Amino acid sequence: MAHPVQQQLDAQGLNCPLPLLKAKQALRVLAEGDVLRVLATDAGSWRDFRAYADLSGQVLLGAAEQGGIYCYLIQKKLR
Repeated sequence: MAHPVQQQLDAQGLNCPLPLLKAKQALRVLAEGDVLRVLATDAGSWRDFRAYADLSGQVLLGAAEQGGIYCYLIQKKLR
């Protein structure tokens, strides 16, 4: 996942729906095209972040899981 990241959000230890809610809040203050990296440990986030990207128009640049930590790269949509 080699994309320049403007902000990182550590949502490890938070349960659904908090990782996604915190990510949505962080995206609000980013500029269009900026990338947010989210780290989460909630297994449900795997489904949630994909669905959110599909519904919101935000771009899910990548998603990976390693050792129970889920990493997402989300690019704020261009208007």
